[in-house]
Order: sequence, then structure tokens, then C-alpha cells
Amino acid sequence: MLNYDYVIVGAGVVGCSVAYELSKYSHSILLIDKNSDVALAASGAAGAFLSPLLGKENLFKDLVTKSLIYSTKFYQTNFPQYFNPCGTTRIPKNKEDEEKFKSYIPYMDFEYEKDEQGYFFKIGSVIDSFNMCKAIIKSVSNHVSTKFNYEVSSIEYKDGKWFLNDTIGAQNIIFTTGSDVSLIDQFYLKIRSVWGRRIDISTSSTFKHNYHKECSISQSKSIDKINNFVSIGATHYRDKAGIDDIEANTDELIKKANDIKKLQDIKILNHYVGARACSIDYFPIVGDIIDEKKTLKEFPYLKNGTKVETKRFTRYKNAYILTGVGGRGFVFAPYLANLLVNHIVNSAQLDKNITIDRLFQREVKRIK
Repeated sequence: MLNYDYVIVGAGVVGCSVAYELSKYSHSILLIDKNSDVALAASGAAGAFLSPLLGKENLFKDLVTKSLIYSTKFYQTNFPQYFNPCGTTRIPKNKEDEEKFKSYIPYMDFEYEKDEQGYFFKIGSVIDSFNMCKAIIKSVSNHVSTKFNYEVSSIEYKDGKWFLNDTIGAQNIIFTTGSDVSLIDQFYLKIRSVWGRRIDISTSSTFKHNYHKECSISQSKSIDKINNFVSIGATHYRDKAGIDDIEANTDELIKKANDIKKLQDIKILNHYVGARACSIDYFPIVGDIIDEKKTLKEFPYLKNGTKVETKRFTRYKNAYILTGVGGRGFVFAPYLANLLVNHIVNSAQLDKNITIDRLFQREVKRIK
């Protein structure tokens, strides 16, 4: 039996970020994943483009802004070799979109300048998603153990400890499994999978920075005297059926990219597909997992809409979650991991807009 203070289930960018933050407080951490390495699902398929959320002031935009500031500094300070702060031009899709852009100008959180196609934001960047996750875990390898190709089939809490498959014991368990929340059997935990695609290409075209319109195009990197490496990414598909035709969807991405900048002498190098985990209200899901059965047994009138202080809800002992980061995984992950670990270790309070409590309160009213 292997025993740890913390076991993190899921080794995408969220799980790697949580492991990084926990390593500041513990040397007894295990990161596990059913795949053979980190970032082999949604995180590895991500285009990992970081740019501001445009719009008028609202709580979600505020969260994205805080996350972008924190995560940009995190990547640039600790892992600059996999972080490219080249800037991003955001291009309106049409005249109506252009008018929206103009109306957002008083609410811009970051410096920008008008360029030939849209609005250039210096803070925009792009990340080498797979190698970034590898680097994060390598940097804490003295404190964090890893176990890959490990499929969790059973989880049980007994005698003050969590047991996984009767082979691993943990004082604390943290679920960072993205869109797959099947290990957490709670009716209120509803996740929407929004499928995204990324293709890596070689092209003779060159781009001085990132561009975003209906898809994102990365700054070009030289391969040889003629060809350059470029990534193109988009997260648009509500179900997997929409991306099963690889050839058709590759053509669609190329078409959208050509609407931004003309691509010459294209050769497809790689294509990636991943399911982004989205909550119903788009906010991330962070915090202590609520035991729905025990909470409803104690407060059955919750079904009628009666309010109960969330601190009175029954929680699973030392069980936490961080998911629902959608298409902004690399923006949210470092910032939210810091908040969650600070909550776990130092009992810091989490913002009510990101806690799991809001989902429980919403869904419990729908019980007949």
C-alpha cells in the first residue's frame, strides 16, 4: 500500500498546477492519470492561447483578468522556454462585432493599440502546452511522485483516509479530471463537454504575433529557410460528432485561418482533439465536494428553495475538486490552483462564484 498526504487525480494543466502549489507545503504528493503521461487529453490538445476577455464589467471577466495577470507572470517567471509573450491581435468577425469592440474600449483591462486588422494586446501569448505541463511537474519532481496508466476503479473513505483501488492511500484527494467527473457520483455536478481542435502546420507564411478571430493563429517559428511552424486552434463543437471528420474539420480550420492571414504552402504536421470541461454558468468549479445525500437528509427543505448557509452543508472529508475551466485552461489553472491550495492548507475562503456550492444550490431545486 502506497500512502500519501495528497493524491491528485488527473494530470492535465490543472492537476500539474495543483501539484506545483501543493509542493510548497508537502513532500508527500502523488499525481496520477489514466494516460501514459501528463497532458495527453484536453490540455495536450489545447492551442493554449492566452489573451484578454473583452466586454463590459462583469464577475466572469474580472476572474479572467485576474487569472491572466497571475498566470502570465507564473509562466514567464518559472518556465519562459515554453511561454511565448508575442502579443495577440483580436480581430472583429464583422461590422456588428466591430461596434461591440468599440463599445468595450472604456472597459479594457489591458493596454492595446489599433493595428491594420483589429486590436493588438501586448499581454497576449501562446504556450507549448504539453512541454509546459512536463516542465511544471519536472520542477517539483523531488516532492511530487507520478503514476501513469493508472485507472481508478474504486474510491473509498475509511478510518480517516481515502483508498484508491485498495492500492493507494491518501489523507486528501483532489479531482482534476476535466470533463470526466464519473468518479464523483453527485447529481449536482454537471459538466458540459465542448470539443476543441488544434492543428500544427508548416507554411511559408510568416506571422509576427498571434491572431484571433473565429480561430487562433500562433506566431510563426522558423523550421528552415522556407518553412515555418504555426499552430491553429479553436474550441467550438458542442458534441464529439462535430469533429469526427478529421479531414473536413482540418479544412474548416484552415479556411478560418485564411480569413485572418493567408497561408501558403501548407503541410499538416499534427492534429489534436480534446474535450474542454465547461460548467453550466461558465465559471470554474473549485472547492470541497458536498455530500448530496447527507446534506439533503439534514435539510430536505432545500428542495423547496429554502436557504441554508453553505457552511452547514455536509462535505466529504478532505475531498476537493478543480474543473470547469473550459477553453481557458492555461489561463485559469495556475491562479485557481493557488486559490484552492491556499484554501486546503490555510483555510482561506474561496469566492462564492467559483465554489461547487452554487451548482448544488441550483440543482437541488430541480429535484421532484
